[in-house]
Amino acid sequence: MNVHEYQGKEILSRYGVRIQRGIVAETPEQAVAAYKQIAEMTNSKFAVVKSQIHAGGRGKGKIVGTEQRGVQLAKSAEDVERISSNLLGNVLVTLQTGAEGKTVNKILIAEDAYYPGDSEPKEYYMGILLDRGKACNVIMASTEGGMDIEEVAEHHPEKIIKEWIDPRVGLQAFQARKIADKLGLTGEANKEMVKFVGALYKAYVESDSSMFEINPVLKTSDNKILAVDAKVNLDDNALYRHPDLSPMRDKLEEDPLEVEASESDLNYVKLDGNVGCMVNGAGLAMATMDIIKLSGGEPANFLDVGGGANAKTVEAGFRIILKDPNVKAILINIFGGIVRCDRVATGVVEAYKAIGEIPVPIIVRLQGTNAAEGAKIINDSGLKVYSAILLKEAAELVEKVLKESK
Repeated sequence: MNVHEYQGKEILSRYGVRIQRGIVAETPEQAVAAYKQIAEMTNSKFAVVKSQIHAGGRGKGKIVGTEQRGVQLAKSAEDVERISSNLLGNVLVTLQTGAEGKTVNKILIAEDAYYPGDSEPKEYYMGILLDRGKACNVIMASTEGGMDIEEVAEHHPEKIIKEWIDPRVGLQAFQARKIADKLGLTGEANKEMVKFVGALYKAYVESDSSMFEINPVLKTSDNKILAVDAKVNLDDNALYRHPDLSPMRDKLEEDPLEVEASESDLNYVKLDGNVGCMVNGAGLAMATMDIIKLSGGEPANFLDVGGGANAKTVEAGFRIILKDPNVKAILINIFGGIVRCDRVATGVVEAYKAIGEIPVPIIVRLQGTNAAEGAKIINDSGLKVYSAILLKEAAELVEKVLKESK
C-alpha cells in the first residue's frame, strides 16, 4: 500500500527519524493558514508547496496546460495562495504518472530546510528494500541525491552504496557507521547520519514496509540529517498488525476498478489487452494470460476470484471486467479443487442472468472435480457461453471469438 509523502514522514517521525516538518492542506485557505504556522515555527518567510500524489518526479512534473511545477518555493502567504490554487484540483503529469497524470487533492506546506549556515547543504539518497535473492534487507545509499537514482544506478553504479542486513541480528552499529563513512561525512554530520540510518531501519522493519525511499536525505548547513521526501510502501499482508496505518490508504490515488475489486475480495489488476480473464489462483491466472497471448489476444486484466468462486464473486468479476471498454471476450479458467466445477458453472449462469445481456462472448474452461457436469450446465444454459475442458480448446475458442469480433 502506497502512502503520501506527509504520511510517510509521519511514520518516520514516530521512530525518531528527523524529517522536514510540514502541514497538509486541501484548500488554498488551509494552505495559507499552514504557511503562517510554518513561518512562525521556523522564523522564516520561505516555505515549500509540495503536491501530494502517489508518484515520484513531482518537482519536474507539470500541471496540465501550464508551466506550473508540482513542487514550488513560496516566499509569502500570497505566493502560497496562488501556488495552491494552481495545484489543487488540477492534474499533475510526471514521468511516473504517464500522460494521464494524477489529480492533486492535497498539498504539503513544508519548512525550507535549505537555510544558510556554516556549510553548504548537501543532498543524498537512501533506500531500504528486500533483496529476495539474498533473503535479507538491503540499505542503498548514494551521494547523488535529489536526482533520478535510476540513471545514477545505470550510468554510475559505483556511486551506489549497498549494505545487506542479516535478518537474524538486524542492523549493526558498524554498518550504520560504514554507510556514513562511505558517504564522505565527517564530524557531527557523520554522527547524525549514523543515528538517521539506525532510526530509518527501525521504522522500516517495525512498520512492516516493503520499501522506503528517501530522496533526498539532506545534510543541512548546520549538519543536521533529515528526510526531505519520503516514499513509503507498506506490506498489504501485514496491515492487520497496524490498524493505525490502514486508514492511510487513499483510494482516490488507486484505479477505481481495483478499489471496487478489493471491496468484493477480488484480486484485480487492469492491463491493456482485449480479453478479460477470471481465474481462481494466481499461478493459474498467469498461465491463463499465456493462453490468451498464444491465441492471438492480449490479457485485459489479472483477476483472481480465489478458491471459493460462487455466483456472487463471479458476478462481481463480470461487472468489473465489463467496465473496461477494450474487452472483446472473457475467458473464465477454473480448476475445481477447493470448489466443484458444477458449482462454478451454476454460478456463471446465475451471474450472467443477474447482469442481463453481456455484450461479449464468454469462454468457460473448467477442469477438476465434476468438470464434465459443469460443461453440461454451461452448454445447456442457452446463453452466449462456450465451454472447454482442455487448455487447447480454450485457446482455440478465444482465437475464434476474437476473429468473429473483428
